[in-house]
Amino acid sequence: MAGGWSRDGAVQDQIDNSVEDGVAQARSRLPAGQSLLFCEECESPIPEARRKAVVGVRLCVDCQSESDKRQNDLSQINRRASKDSQLR
Repeated sequence: MAGGWSRDGAVQDQIDNSVEDGVAQARSRLPAGQSLLFCEECESPIPEARRKAVVGVRLCVDCQSESDKRQNDLSQINRRASKDSQLR
């Protein structure tokens, strides 16, 4: 049941769009191409098992952990009061 100016199913459409955006964003961060033999950042060797497990790997485990930590620190923004987040 929609209220006001929105049509029936508008809320579900917003939810579906938010999920699709999240999936697209996650896929864009996946590595692609040929795996490197040495880490892009510290130039230490990347173990063969990691290169086989993660296609297109570019960082060693330590550098990847640091990169993930930085990414998580940046993404923890409180958007509760943001009107955009309420409309998505």
